[in-house]
Amino acid sequence: MTRSVIGDAPRRSEDLRFVTGQGAYLDDLPMGRLAHAVLLRSPHAHAGIDRIETAAALAAPGVLAVLTAADARADGLQPLRPTVEVNAHTGEPFAFLPQPLLAEGKVRHVGEPVALVVAETRTQALDAAELIEVTYTVLPAVTTAEAARAPGAPQIAEGVPGNTCLDWHWGDQAAVEAAFAGAAHRVSARLHNHRVVTSPMEPRGVIGAWDAAAGRYTVTLSSQNIHANRDQAARALGVPPAAMRFLAPDVGGGFGAKNFAYAEHALIPWAARRVERPVKWIATRAEAFLSDHQARDHLAEAELALDAEGRFLALRVRSDANIGAYLIGGTGAVQTNQYVHLQGSVYAIPAVALQVRAVLTNTVPVGVTRSPGYAEAINLLERLIDIAARRCGFDRMALRRRNFVPPDAMPMVTAAGITVDSGRFRESFDRALLLADLPGFAARRAASAAQGKLRGLGFAYHIKGTGGSPQENVEIRFEADGSISLVTGTQTIGQGHETTFPQILADRLGVPNALIRLRQGDTDLIPTGGGHGSSRATYMGGTAIWHAAKTVIAKGRRIAAATLGATEAELRFEAGVFSIPGGNRAIGLMEAAALAREAGTPLDTYHHWTREHMTFPNGAHVVEVEIERETGAVALVRHAAVDDYGVLVNPVIAAGQAHGAMAQGAGQALLEQAVYDPASGQPLTGSFLDYALPRAADLPSFVLDFHASRCTTNPLGVKGAGEAAVGGIFPAIGNAILDALAPLGVTRFDGPATPERIWQAMRNPA
Repeated sequence: MTRSVIGDAPRRSEDLRFVTGQGAYLDDLPMGRLAHAVLLRSPHAHAGIDRIETAAALAAPGVLAVLTAADARADGLQPLRPTVEVNAHTGEPFAFLPQPLLAEGKVRHVGEPVALVVAETRTQALDAAELIEVTYTVLPAVTTAEAARAPGAPQIAEGVPGNTCLDWHWGDQAAVEAAFAGAAHRVSARLHNHRVVTSPMEPRGVIGAWDAAAGRYTVTLSSQNIHANRDQAARALGVPPAAMRFLAPDVGGGFGAKNFAYAEHALIPWAARRVERPVKWIATRAEAFLSDHQARDHLAEAELALDAEGRFLALRVRSDANIGAYLIGGTGAVQTNQYVHLQGSVYAIPAVALQVRAVLTNTVPVGVTRSPGYAEAINLLERLIDIAARRCGFDRMALRRRNFVPPDAMPMVTAAGITVDSGRFRESFDRALLLADLPGFAARRAASAAQGKLRGLGFAYHIKGTGGSPQENVEIRFEADGSISLVTGTQTIGQGHETTFPQILADRLGVPNALIRLRQGDTDLIPTGGGHGSSRATYMGGTAIWHAAKTVIAKGRRIAAATLGATEAELRFEAGVFSIPGGNRAIGLMEAAALAREAGTPLDTYHHWTREHMTFPNGAHVVEVEIERETGAVALVRHAAVDDYGVLVNPVIAAGQAHGAMAQGAGQALLEQAVYDPASGQPLTGSFLDYALPRAADLPSFVLDFHASRCTTNPLGVKGAGEAAVGGIFPAIGNAILDALAPLGVTRFDGPATPERIWQAMRNPA
């Protein structure tokens, strides 16, 4: 049997079942006596609930239960709380109202769940939901952080004065003030990193079941973080985590929307217990627009100080994060950790000061999507650098080169005190410029002009901290049939773990990949798990595999020594075989495992570890856009990138992850924006009819290369690869658009580059 190891590029082993329709997604799972749930959701962004009348719905055909907040209260259910409730830097608690499972007394965004209907069929549940009568008193709504903080704004939640969950000042304010006072150049920008809908391919869903004899819930769901979500649901239901088993079959993407807990995680198993049958709920796409955690929505004013030669002296940022109707999951940590973590990016900036506020509004709660906090910070700085170049007479490329942290200054320590262990930033930037064929740009711009189009060139450099939950565990089990079970607390949601994780273990143990079976997505398999978020799986899970394999080899060495009549020190382990150098006696690891199992001392190994460091993938992106003068339509026509993801376990899979992040970043830059009516709080982008996702025709063929600097803080040398690139392409496209529009006098542009917005900018330059 063949063996593929770290650095090889075998095809994804999981793809065969996916392309042949054998995937087991949530809605595919067969289950007997299944009832179906539908949630009645608020039609108002902000309203008091005066009365809920459910009698007619309860009497409807096939209805098994109609549940409201009163029922939840009677059964002792508790609201959801954020996973992070305090500022890690200061210990100061965030101001927040826990998120009710079903609204009681008040609704705070369109789509908030008000009642739960369970029936024999989904159609019957939908019909019954229409019979529920809810009397509302509509209240004024606010949809932006600025409106929510204005004098006289409606109070959204008790205990959150001024609708502000946190207002935090950080950094060396005095040093920043002094740097600005003595700076030769000062530039500023006001930018809105607009809100997006994360839109995973598979909608969210939950199947809940209750085993009365065992006193235990089983919850099968589409999730990327089952251990943490189990714990949150258990707290809401008032049971210990051991009383719940969470299972995630094949998961059709997450992008952060499936990272944190939702009301349905507790409501559906609770309903199953009430009706004494398994209950299933699958979100419609319309529900996803109203209830999936959204992302970004970050308004910031940033200023950069430079000396006469263009060296960066100080950065000052004031920002408001619109976090929606509730502080959920780790949203508070995004603002006080990720957003702060790498302010200054890969540039040597001596002084940084930041103010960040997290503000409630009557919109869907904001969670995370690829590179949360980091992408917002990168966008600000990369856009500021271009502004500084244009206003102060510097070359955009030379300005970046002048300020990159040089290789001899690595590891670098950020203004937040974070050590970035590795990276060759200028080298990656110069390689990306070479890939982009800059000498040919003038000719390409002239050719575009001959067709009545404007062509622009844009750059950006990105960096992100990856690691997520700081703990992870794996177990390696040698099965009686001669296979190896690799059990992990991370989760696959489409990244290719069934291929890459066996590569790591095959590399370490010297066994064929086909013998290794990845097992995951079940809280009963392994005690804890960090799931998948913050591009953590290869770093966290892979490092745990490395350590566990080291222990396996040590155990196997003892068995081999006894079998071969040698000392452990005499043995060499190579390519899965223990041998005595210079002799012909040898024993394979799998044979040693069988002997160990027979002796009652199996090689099975569990390893749990806690990281001390994050990894820092980074890279340079160069793009070109074309803009039609008559319509304002923007096309991304060229894209070149050089990314540093450390050691690549599987280069093809790493490239696929980068391509996905680039497509998502391009989607936000060119097409996507979640829009709310400012007066009513109604979402104006509630389906894919008015919310455009990028398709293949919207993207060029990406030119991607890797320039690896080995990560020094984990034995594999890997860095997280799934998210970082989204932080590079978004500001690069923004800079390219302004470069294209510069001849028309346009100096400011923000938000998605829709034709109407570009058309307006061309006719009203500013």
